[in-house]
Amino acid sequence: MPAHKASPIELSSEHERDLNALVRAHSTPQKLAERARIVLLASSGLGVDETAQRLGIWRKTASHWRRRWRDAEPSAGIAARLCDAPRSGAPATFTPEQICQIVALSCENPEMLGIPISHWSQNELARQAVERGIVKRISHGSVGRFFKRREYQAAP
Repeated sequence: MPAHKASPIELSSEHERDLNALVRAHSTPQKLAERARIVLLASSGLGVDETAQRLGIWRKTASHWRRRWRDAEPSAGIAARLCDAPRSGAPATFTPEQICQIVALSCENPEMLGIPISHWSQNELARQAVERGIVKRISHGSVGRFFKRREYQAAP
């Protein structure tokens, strides 16, 4: 029994023009350009297998992006149709308030707080955050990550 051939995607002239522009632009990320090529090949009548073969990608990838384009809201823009879906992940371990309290603690002079050190270390900040009840537990690595984030770095 022959396999079911995927129906071609109908594109407006504006969408076709914009997708071609994405493919040609040197600044377009390769994944986005690949997704645009999948949709353009689908609009030209190529099936999933032919698209996958021509682009050197998995059949599942071609099928996925054809479906995402077809199932998207008609009013959705190209970027919304071709961007990655939100991914699930573990919930944040620390609230923004806890992070702010730890950052604020690091701005205080440890000697003025009765701590016998002249400068904060990640270990000592983690220990003090637990002692003060800001968090139940925290590693020195987590404290270090707070300060690697751009929004917490001191202004030059």
